[in-house]
Amino acid sequence: DGAFLWQPSLANGQPATLLGYPVVEAEDMPDIAADSLSIAFGNFRAGYLIAERSATSILRDPFTNKPFVHFYATKRVGGQVMNAEAIKLMQFSAS
Repeated sequence: DGAFLWQPSLANGQPATLLGYPVVEAEDMPDIAADSLSIAFGNFRAGYLIAERSATSILRDPFTNKPFVHFYATKRVGGQVMNAEAIKLMQFSAS
């Protein structure tokens, strides 16, 4: 249809697209180098599951910093690849 593969964002709040799919830049991914897996493409909603392991727990600490009371809140969250076929990684090589 003559459209470009990469379409930059034209409106605030809208991501750039690649083949019509939104593009997100993740700082946690490695830089492009030989034998690096630097680009991930796929349906992350179908391929990855984020689960809350338990409810938020709150610990009251009246002793550490008198006369103030400190509260510590913790929550366990986990994630796992559920469908590896939904997410593909691009491996780069040196030529």
